[in-house]
Amino acid sequence: MPVRAGKSGNHGKQGTASLYIYWSAVMSEPNEQQARLKLLCDAYAAQLPETLKQIDQVWEKLPRDRWDEENFSTLHRKIHSLSGSGKNFGFSMLGDVARSLESCLQQHAREKTVLNEAQCLHIQVLLSELHQVSMHRDAPEMVEEIDVARVGKRPAGFRHVFVVEDDPALAESLNVQLSYFGYEVSVYHTLSDFRLAMQSNPDVVVMTDITFPEDDWGGINVIKEIQQGRDVPVPVIFVTSHNEFKARLEAVRVGGIQYLSKPVNIGNLIDKLDELTSTLPPASYRVLIVDDSEYITSYYSTILEQAGMEVRAINDPFLVMESLIEFVPDLILLDLYMPECNGMEVARVIRQLDAFVGIPIVFLSAEGNLDKQLMAMGLGGDDFLTKPVEPQHLIASVGNRIKRSLVLRSLMVRDSLTGLLNHTAIKEQLAREVAQAKRQDKPLAFAMIDIDHFKEVNDTHGHPVGDRVIKSIARLLKQRLREIDIIGRYGGEEFAVILSNTDGETAAEVLDAIREDFSQLRHLADENEFCVSFSCGIAEVADFGNAITLCDAADKALYKAKIAGRNQVVRASGLSI
Repeated sequence: MPVRAGKSGNHGKQGTASLYIYWSAVMSEPNEQQARLKLLCDAYAAQLPETLKQIDQVWEKLPRDRWDEENFSTLHRKIHSLSGSGKNFGFSMLGDVARSLESCLQQHAREKTVLNEAQCLHIQVLLSELHQVSMHRDAPEMVEEIDVARVGKRPAGFRHVFVVEDDPALAESLNVQLSYFGYEVSVYHTLSDFRLAMQSNPDVVVMTDITFPEDDWGGINVIKEIQQGRDVPVPVIFVTSHNEFKARLEAVRVGGIQYLSKPVNIGNLIDKLDELTSTLPPASYRVLIVDDSEYITSYYSTILEQAGMEVRAINDPFLVMESLIEFVPDLILLDLYMPECNGMEVARVIRQLDAFVGIPIVFLSAEGNLDKQLMAMGLGGDDFLTKPVEPQHLIASVGNRIKRSLVLRSLMVRDSLTGLLNHTAIKEQLAREVAQAKRQDKPLAFAMIDIDHFKEVNDTHGHPVGDRVIKSIARLLKQRLREIDIIGRYGGEEFAVILSNTDGETAAEVLDAIREDFSQLRHLADENEFCVSFSCGIAEVADFGNAITLCDAADKALYKAKIAGRNQVVRASGLSI
C-alpha cells in the first residue's frame, strides 16, 4: 500500500558552500541554533577584511571630476550593509561608523554633484575609521528560545467547561450542544456554587453571564475574585445580553477572552472552545526573507527559526516569484537596497499579484530617513524595521504582524460556521497545490464530499440541527486528516479536500475510513437520535492535468457515488470520466 507523506519539514536556504560547512559543523550541538549564531559571527568577522577591501576599491574607482551614479550607488549599498549588520555580528562600533558614513553618502547622492576636496577628505577619514573599528569585536547578543506561536497560550488538552447561567433552559441548551461536540460540561445556576467549584477545578474554561439575580455585575465580580493570585488566568467566555462598551471593557479587564451576545451563535462558541482546547501544535509562521547579504539572511533566519518559525531566505530578488508560489509565506522581510533591483520595486511587483496582494511586507533596512521609509511603505510595505534590530524586537514585530494578518485573512477566506476555507479560497488553493505538485512531480488527490439526504435533515429536525451535522463532519475531517491536508466548505453540505503528496488509492482508503466512522455517529435532535452518511468522489492529478479538470472529475465521481446508492467513495480515472 502506498505510504502517505507526513508533515513537510523546513525549506532550505540558499547560501555559499562555506556557510553550508558552518551549518553542518554544528548539526550535532545540543543548542544548535546558538552555536550556529556564534559560528556565523565568526564567519562574518573572517570576511570583514575582504569586504573593507572591496569598499576601498570602489572608492578609488570613483572619478573626482564627474558624478558616477553606478559606482556611487555600489559604494552606498556596501556601506549600508555594514551599518545594518555590524552590531548583529559583534561589531557595534563598526555599525556606528558605517551609519555616519552612509548618512554622508546619502546627502551627496541627493545633490549628485562632484565631490570637492574637503568632502573627499571627510569620506576618506570615515573609511579609515572603519578599518580601525573593525578590529574591535564585542559579544553578539543571543536570543532565548521562544516559540512565538505558543506565547500566551494555556497548556492544551483540557476539555472541561463550567457554564454559569441562572436561566435553566439556556444552561441546559448549552450543556447539550457542548456535550454533542465532545466537551465535559458542568452547569452552575448560582455564583456561590460556581465559586465553590472553582476552588478545586482550576483547569477549566468558564462560560458565564454578567448579570445574576443577586448582582447585576456578578459575573464580572466573581471572575475578578477568582483570577486574583493565579499565575495563569482562567480563560473566560462571557455570554450576555449586555452590549455596551463598559461591560466589554470590564470583561477584558478580568481576563475575558471572548464576548458573545445572546442569543449565542453556537458556531462561534465552538470555534473559540476548539481553539482553546486543541491538542494539535500551532502551525509555524512562514517568513520569506529577501536580502542580498547571505550573512544577514542567515542571521535573521536563525533568530526566527529559534522562535519556532519556518523561514525561506533568498539573496536574489529575481527569485521572489518562485519562492512566493512554492513557499506561500505569511510575511515577507524585504531589504531596501539590493543590486539590480531595490526593495521598493520588489514590493510593487508583489502587490500586482492578486494571490499575494494582502501578504504583509515588512522592510528591514538600515535606512533611517523617515521620508524614504514612508515612501517604501507607500509602495506596498506594511511596516519598517530599522537595522540593526534587536532579536526580541524582530520576533515580536514579525509574530504580531503575522498573527493580526492571519486573523483578517481568516475572516475573508474562512466559512463562518465550520472555520474551513470557503468556496473561493479552496479553489484558489487547489490551483496552487496542483501547480506545485506538477512542478515537483509529486502525487496529489482531490476529494469532493457531500452529506447524503441533507435536505431531509433540515426539513425533519430544523436548520440548527443541520448546522450541527455540518459542524460535526468538518471537525471529523480536521481531526482525522493530516495538518498539511487542506479542507474547505465548497457550499451548503458539500466539502472539498486537497491531499498533497497522496495518490488516489491511499486517499480513497483514508476517506472511506472517515466515511464509515461518520455514518456511525449519532446526532441528537429533541431527544431523538439519528445517523447521517456522506458520499465522496476522488480524482488525482496524475490523471487530470489542471485544477479545473481535476475538480470536474472529482465532482463527476461524487455524482457516480450518489447514483450508485450513496454512502460510498468512488475514484475517478482518465478513462471513465
